[in-house]
Amino acid sequence: MSDLLVAALYRFASFPDFAAWQQPLLERCRKAGVFGTLLLAEEGINGTIAGPEEGVRAVVDFLRSDPRFASLEPKWSTASEMPFRRMKVRLKKEIVTMGVEGIDPNELVGTYVSPEDWNALISDPRVTVIDTRNDYEVAIGSFRGARNPQLSSFREFPDWLKLEVKEGQKVAMFCTGGIRCEKSTAFLKQCGVREVFHLEGGILKYLETIPEEDSLWEGECFVFDERVAVGHGLKEGQYSLCRACRFPLSAQDQAHPDFEEGVSCHHCAARTSSEQKASYRERHRQVQLAEARGQQHLGDRAE
Repeated sequence: MSDLLVAALYRFASFPDFAAWQQPLLERCRKAGVFGTLLLAEEGINGTIAGPEEGVRAVVDFLRSDPRFASLEPKWSTASEMPFRRMKVRLKKEIVTMGVEGIDPNELVGTYVSPEDWNALISDPRVTVIDTRNDYEVAIGSFRGARNPQLSSFREFPDWLKLEVKEGQKVAMFCTGGIRCEKSTAFLKQCGVREVFHLEGGILKYLETIPEEDSLWEGECFVFDERVAVGHGLKEGQYSLCRACRFPLSAQDQAHPDFEEGVSCHHCAARTSSEQKASYRERHRQVQLAEARGQQHLGDRAE
């Protein structure tokens, strides 16, 4: 199979008729042979899709045909195998859940910094660099010297920012594709922090744009699909997923005594019961049987 095209996209826009888009958009994706997840909410659209290049671009063009999404600029990458098992279009309260009312990136947001200018900004010792992603994402890669808030959920981030960031600080934030930073920089600006910057296009755009020899990125970048992680040039990385807790695992992690393929890893082995492990073993057995038949097992997927 030739490489498949992957499009990670989001756009904040006034979208009161979002529910009416669910079924037409789902049908458009299915007809184009496209898989993935798209989230629709009153504040806009967010998600990642993959499939044949012609199909993915047709879906993006369909979205751009609405004036509210005309400036949609996906982050493009490729996958050697289909990174999603199905196509879902979901209706949500927020396209990225921060849980703070009144945050509108269309009205207030931090200063965008291009990948080409990012190194100079985060190398300034006066700048506090903050990784806005969850802890399991940060664990496999981040920018040199960045602070890790150790989040298990983006909902925890506003309280952390209130405690850790003061009005006079100069702050630079980054996330996978840029969407978290739209809300987190808007939140900080509302709190009175004036010098707030974020990486335009997120880590994905940086890894696509900046040569590895000039890069300040260390490790790989977690992505929410079956590729698990990507590196410089958006090449597929070396990590796999624990199918029990969804934590990304390196080859060294898979050599740990607590690792059992499809069942557990050292992050979750002590937290799951023998009954749960038995259920995971049966699921893994069914996955292997499906693969032997050349079929996909839909119960085994990265979300």
